[in-house]
This record gives sequence, structure tokens and C-alpha cells, in this order.
Amino acid sequence: MQREKRLAMVTGLLLLLTALPLRAEQAIFASGCFWCTESDFEKVEGVSEAVSGYIGGSVENPSYHAVSAGETGHTEAVRVEFDPAVVSYEELLDVYWRNVDPTTDDRQFCDKGSQYRPGLFPLNDAQKTAAQASKQAVIEAGKVSPVLVEITSGKTFYRAETYHQDYYKKNPLRYRYYRYACGRDARLDELWGTSD
Repeated sequence: MQREKRLAMVTGLLLLLTALPLRAEQAIFASGCFWCTESDFEKVEGVSEAVSGYIGGSVENPSYHAVSAGETGHTEAVRVEFDPAVVSYEELLDVYWRNVDPTTDDRQFCDKGSQYRPGLFPLNDAQKTAAQASKQAVIEAGKVSPVLVEITSGKTFYRAETYHQDYYKKNPLRYRYYRYACGRDARLDELWGTSD
């Protein structure tokens, strides 16, 4: 009996260790409603987690109520944990651009206010360089204009309340209705030609 318990524990530990990326990295993206951004990134192979939260404001530990009222200067954002051996930061930037309306700086789709402004929040110099290059590539492609996505380093990310995490999984009907009624996918089709 003891041997079976030890074997089960070792097997469980090995399964847990092999499920985790050896060197996970993080990236932070803002493209409007964090429910949608979280859903878009969690579909990407190599992404182990996307966490909804707030970034870019002046208040510590902001609440959804204060952020959504525009009282803190934060924007809704998602912190993505990914395995760079499977998906690169540059590939995540490609996903980002196909899921954002970069032509506005005070709204995204049906959500209005600076708390929904689009932004890239690089966590190191390599990410900052890649973010700037990707924005320049979008500008030079000339498909959309203007490109108003902010690129800002050195900001603290605050995790949103538990009820916002994995909202699209916990409330699939409400989430799908919101996404449709907000016109997100229709606008993405208009901008980029395709959406997921």
C-alpha cells in the first residue's frame, strides 16, 4: 500500500513537471475587454495561462468598479504566460494585432473610455524592441490608419477580481452574446479581413 502511494505521488509529480514549460515567459497586452483578450490568447498553442487585470494607472490595487468608471487611469489588460520554445513573443504580437482595433485610443469596439485603450506593455528590452518593430510594420503595411496603440514599459500589472478570470469559460453564453453584440468580430473582419 505504501509503495503504491509513493508511486502515485511520483507519477503525479512527474506529470505536473512535464506539463509546465521549462522557461515560461510573460507578456502583457491590452485590446479592450479583457474577457475577449484572454479568450483570444488562451487559444494559442504555447500559452499556458492568460490572466485578466489592469495596467497603466496611478492607483495601487485598483478595483473593477474604479477602473471601469475611469477613475484610476488603468486600462483592462491580459498577462499572458507562454513557452517561448513553442510560441515566440513576436508570434504573440501577430495574434495581438489581429485582435485589436489600433485606430482608436479611447475605446475598443463597443466599450468606450481610456480604460479600454489598446496598448503593449513590454516587460524587458527585447519585448520593447519587438513591440516597436511590430507597430512600425503595421504602420508601414498601410492597411489601417492611424495606429494609436501605446507602448509603455515599467507599469505594474494588477490581477482582476476572480469573477473576471476565465469569464468566457464560466459564462459561455453571456460571453458569446457580449462579443457578438459588441461588434468585435465584425470590426476585426473589417480591419484585417479575418477573425477567429
